[in-house]
Amino acid sequence: MGMFNNQFDCKLDAKGRLTLPAKIKAAIPESNGNELMLRLGNDGCLELYTMIEFKKLYNQVNALNSQNEEQRLVKRNFFRGNNDVELDGAGRLLIPKTFMLYADIEKDAVVVGMGSYVEIWNPEKYLKYVINDPSDLSRLMEKYLS
Repeated sequence: MGMFNNQFDCKLDAKGRLTLPAKIKAAIPESNGNELMLRLGNDGCLELYTMIEFKKLYNQVNALNSQNEEQRLVKRNFFRGNNDVELDGAGRLLIPKTFMLYADIEKDAVVVGMGSYVEIWNPEKYLKYVINDPSDLSRLMEKYLS
């Protein structure tokens, strides 16, 4: 499993390709190859998974009961929002236009390591979802990690 950390300011080229930061690319296990899974993420971002990590999530969602209306809704919306992407020789991945529209990404993006996956954000939207006061983070960590 890759361990993705840190935050990076990145640019997309005119074709919608994002060059992954070297530290993010280095954290992708060699056994994963160049194939990654891009999905419509929470809070309006995109989520990028190695295939190993995505298969864990896939198996959990796929195990839901399709006869249950709420679980079927989860499955339908989970599976419609995924797209296989491949890193090219320069370490770039092509973000589909529909995904760029969903995340409101044009030229600039913020790439954030989230442990087992990566988030890709519109820079302005991202600022709405970060904690600026370290004491607020400390309180949340105490609440959920103690």
